[in-house]
Amino acid sequence: MSKKDHSQLHQHEHAPDIDKVSGVETTGHEWDGLKELNNPLPRWWLWVFLACCIWAAWFVFQRPMWPTHRGVENYTQFKELAESQAQIRARQNAYLERFSDASLDEIMADAELYNFALAGGNAVFKENCATCHGTGAEGNIGGYPNLNDDDWLWGGKVTDIYQTIHSGIRDTAHTMETRISAMPAFGVDNILPREDIQTLTDFVSKLHEGEDLTAHAGYKIFQENCATCHGADGKGGREVGAPNLADEIWLFGGSREQIFRSIYNPRMGMMPAWRYRLDENTLKQLAVYVHQLGGGEK
Repeated sequence: MSKKDHSQLHQHEHAPDIDKVSGVETTGHEWDGLKELNNPLPRWWLWVFLACCIWAAWFVFQRPMWPTHRGVENYTQFKELAESQAQIRARQNAYLERFSDASLDEIMADAELYNFALAGGNAVFKENCATCHGTGAEGNIGGYPNLNDDDWLWGGKVTDIYQTIHSGIRDTAHTMETRISAMPAFGVDNILPREDIQTLTDFVSKLHEGEDLTAHAGYKIFQENCATCHGADGKGGREVGAPNLADEIWLFGGSREQIFRSIYNPRMGMMPAWRYRLDENTLKQLAVYVHQLGGGEK
């Protein structure tokens, strides 16, 4: 082979391989007859990529990216949290002095203080009350009242709610001001025979129907043993925390079996006295928040 032929062969071997369909040079790679086109990246993509690289390099030094480096601005999440908390406290202080000096009635009548109380009460409720009453205050069968309805054991005025939160229910270990009510264990303590408790259960289960039950066998038993607290009509007594038995709202369940159990061997829950855990302003915020949930009374 002459030098000329060898040179032409060498040029042919290194000549660009052009795809016949697209007219674009290939990379020379081929898989099962498929060739990879050597399309260059768009110029705009290259500029964006370069800008991202420059920004990333700047960010590494500007912000903390490893344990020993806090960045040019000396940024930390703890510092950001402290600054945010300082801003929140500054906004709170604009209302706290007025709020501290205001009574519950004055707070309810002042739109700014009322909204301030709702915002604070909402946060406090989720932190302290939602565990028992639920995040939506819907309560739970088993001794945790629904705070969204208008059925109140001790009263639904904002001052009543405040007193319940402040001193609790049956929290005798912490305060003598706590509200106390006790349902007799008519079965366990042998106050009534089992047959009378079954008759009384049937009577109570029908109270919500609104019919005349004076002829019912359980009417006399109810009047002699239950009316003192629950009222002759069974609609309850807030002075002693006796629930309304003439509606369909039940704290421990409204089935015949559950009503029988509540009469035979009642359960009585305990509400903490929050005065020992929350400050006065927080207690007022919480009372206002619970009041507006749906069943608060004027």
